[in-house]
Amino acid sequence: MLEHGGRLRLAAQQSGIALADWVDLSTGINPEAYPVPAIDPLCWQRLPEDDDGLEAAAAAYYGNDRLLALPGSQAAIQGLPAIFQPVVVACLAPMYEEHPQGWQRAGHRLRRLPTLARALAAATPNVLLCNPNNPTATQISRVELLDAADKLRQRGGWLIVDEAFADAEAEHAVVDLAGSDDYPNLIVLRSLGKFFGLAGARVGFVFGAAEKLERLREMLGPWPVANPARFVARAALEDTAWQQGARQRLIAASQRLAALLAPLGEVSRTSLFCTVKTEQVAPLYEHLARRAILTRRFDEHGLLRVGLPGNEREWRRLAAAVNEQSVKVSAGKPECGQ
Repeated sequence: MLEHGGRLRLAAQQSGIALADWVDLSTGINPEAYPVPAIDPLCWQRLPEDDDGLEAAAAAYYGNDRLLALPGSQAAIQGLPAIFQPVVVACLAPMYEEHPQGWQRAGHRLRRLPTLARALAAATPNVLLCNPNNPTATQISRVELLDAADKLRQRGGWLIVDEAFADAEAEHAVVDLAGSDDYPNLIVLRSLGKFFGLAGARVGFVFGAAEKLERLREMLGPWPVANPARFVARAALEDTAWQQGARQRLIAASQRLAALLAPLGEVSRTSLFCTVKTEQVAPLYEHLARRAILTRRFDEHGLLRVGLPGNEREWRRLAAAVNEQSVKVSAGKPECGQ
């Protein structure tokens, strides 16, 4: 089982710092989640039904009705590899590790490559990537992605794109074309956990060709998404006013975070997290952890991923910790934790 962000209780136990004293910046989840409306009591008493309006709301929001609702996009990450014959899959690395692990478990051979150009040049049948990428925060343009899908189609291959972090700044998203006549070999995953801040609802979608969606549906069995989760997801997808406000808030907050983290190293930004490239990942992580600020470290790649603070108190805590580390480095003192 891979380790993910959000393990705040474990950090509190290991550090001896009370859980309530921590600032959790280890995930890329919107700290100002969609305000969940009152849930109809019947949602708890009835089995889910496909004609409750969720799929229609999702089709309108994403611009594509070639979709399947899932108990989180994790269900597609684990299920998709099993509906392909074992082949060589190019993964743009580093990436969200659940993806390559899922394909490897299903018997596929992996090639971890740093760029889309390299993946296409390697002539692998299928290419798998996250856009924006997690954890690097880099993005590939819509034009490049569609060109890649064209090239892969010509050799009978597929392009699988995870757009979990694409909602706030969606100019490079390709979800609207997944499974279309022009791009039948394009599969896209989306999630309500990040932008909407509804990770606990476990709702996601996969978009693509009908044959692939039907095979996934059979694997999942009946009622994969709980009724209360469907109710909340539909409300969130239909609330365009909240979405517009959230996009503005997230973009402004992520720009603020990137500027705050700039003294620590090279910073890349998405609307939901920033990533610092530094040779001092472990010491920096420990420096923040001793101040009860939890981040996500990727030692092998020299990356520290930092989510958005949820209020001004958390912003001040993070700013003070960053400033303290910057002063140490400027003064030529030993790095934090050394």
